[in-house]
Amino acid sequence: MPLSVRDSVRSVIDRCDYVRIDEEALRRWCLEVAPGALKVPAWNAGYHFFDGTERTLNYLLVLDSINFSFWGEPRWELEYRGDVLKGYWALAASLKRALADGLPITEASFLESLTPEQLGHILRGKNEIPLLEIRTAILRQVGYLLRRRYGGRFASAVEEAKESAVELVRTLVAEFPFFNDVASHKGREVRFYKRAQILVADLFGSFGGQGWGSFHDLAELTAFADYRLPQALRWLGVLEYHPFLARKISGHELLAPGSQEEVEVRACAVWAVELMRQHLSERGLSMFSFQIDWHLWELSQSLPQDAEPHHLTRTIWY
Repeated sequence: MPLSVRDSVRSVIDRCDYVRIDEEALRRWCLEVAPGALKVPAWNAGYHFFDGTERTLNYLLVLDSINFSFWGEPRWELEYRGDVLKGYWALAASLKRALADGLPITEASFLESLTPEQLGHILRGKNEIPLLEIRTAILRQVGYLLRRRYGGRFASAVEEAKESAVELVRTLVAEFPFFNDVASHKGREVRFYKRAQILVADLFGSFGGQGWGSFHDLAELTAFADYRLPQALRWLGVLEYHPFLARKISGHELLAPGSQEEVEVRACAVWAVELMRQHLSERGLSMFSFQIDWHLWELSQSLPQDAEPHHLTRTIWY
């Protein structure tokens, strides 16, 4: 049975009140984009830890367990090897720095007893990362579940999935509650599984599709429903917002997690990438949905200053 994210999200599209996909703008972009501009970003070995062993798998589990909610003013940032990093890159590099400092952040026993003070030291930089205590609680749970269910080896969960991205996502959302990213829309359940899918894609990226990064069903993964992807799609003219929602976002008003507006933003972003994948395939440009997401996420990092802001939702899901 295929991963249910795609069908779940599709059920939202025709019942949206606040967001619509401009399919003409989407088709135009797919026709006009130069093939060379769609190169899949290379895995960044400079900011990620990688040693080719099981420690890398545990590192990625730790990384994506707390890969959420970086926005805010003043921004949390990190200076690493001469670069000023923010958001995800700052998180990846700070964990890599911790391992270089000899802190056993990939060991279940260390994670189980982690304190906010210890995590604050691991993530030390300029300003404080949001939701520090919640991130600490999640990592304590990671340590407990990792020891209790997998003998401290996330590799065991990966191996039990037998090279199936779908099975590994299912394992993550079933065994680790903080990956179970589910909402509802007009009485129907909507599954996003954003960080669980990212973890699978990160395994693929870090190991170059080999060994623990080998999956036979990567086409079942969708884009990752966050706040940067919708921003990039809106800048491209692909997503259109109802004036009520557009005013909220322009005014930097919070959208409640699981609210109708927020679910529609996320769902339409994911489905827009599915349509992009189909149109690009017709041009002979074959890409996985998550690879298109990677491209659009990089685009979102360099949008002009006059681009509309991304929506603001304080949540652990993204």
